Amino acid sequence: MTGRTVIVTGGTRGIGLALAEGFVLAGANVVVASRKADACEEAANHLRDLGGQAIGVPAHAGSLDDLDLVVERTVAEFGGIDVVVNNAANALTQPLGEMTVEAWTKSFEVNLRGPVFLVQKALPHLKASPAAAVLNMASVGAFMFSAYTSMYSAAKAAMLSFTRSMAADYAPIGVRVNALAPGPVDTDMMRNNSPEAIAGMAGATLMKRLATPDEMVAPALLLCSGAGSYITGQVVIVDGGGTPR
Repeated sequence: MTGRTVIVTGGTRGIGLALAEGFVLAGANVVVASRKADACEEAANHLRDLGGQAIGVPAHAGSLDDLDLVVERTVAEFGGIDVVVNNAANALTQPLGEMTVEAWTKSFEVNLRGPVFLVQKALPHLKASPAAAVLNMASVGAFMFSAYTSMYSAAKAAMLSFTRSMAADYAPIGVRVNALAPGPVDTDMMRNNSPEAIAGMAGATLMKRLATPDEMVAPALLLCSGAGSYITGQVVIVDGGGTPR
């Protein structure tokens, strides 16, 4: 991916940072976007220490104005956009029957509206790229019975639908669009759960363990690089086995 420019939202920790590292080591210029300015700068410095070109842009994935800034800063720094990775997520959980409008709005702004509009804002630059790709980070929750996490799972399921629609709409202009659906991964988001819940999620996989964030890098590189040049409109499930039954 030498010379290509990649935006990674939620790129300062967990899966996002692992992906950013993978893209930098594959030769890409990387823009990490996240809410906290200090975390963005720390991540960018880390990526530069790996030998890459990187900047951090403080931005909230639910703010359309912030997404404009991400696109503008990326183009100003690197001259274009080749890949957008929609990784930022909000894992708010509320039981059905007890959901608040505020939580619903916050969940769908970050998990669905933000990713769709970031791609739309980046589209003129993606169209100009000879190797454009979009990667939407989904979740195995989109395929499962997920009552307590219904908002998050529904948004991720909708993101899969948008992935297919984007792939169909953007194929004629040379933009590939795919999704990656991780299973349980050892991240800060996962560690917010109880030990019993974490053990239950790990035990539900065929491999009986959590993934590491680094295990998401190779499939992401496949979908975003020339290695996946004939892949579009697909979701790759990386879950240790066991989700689609």
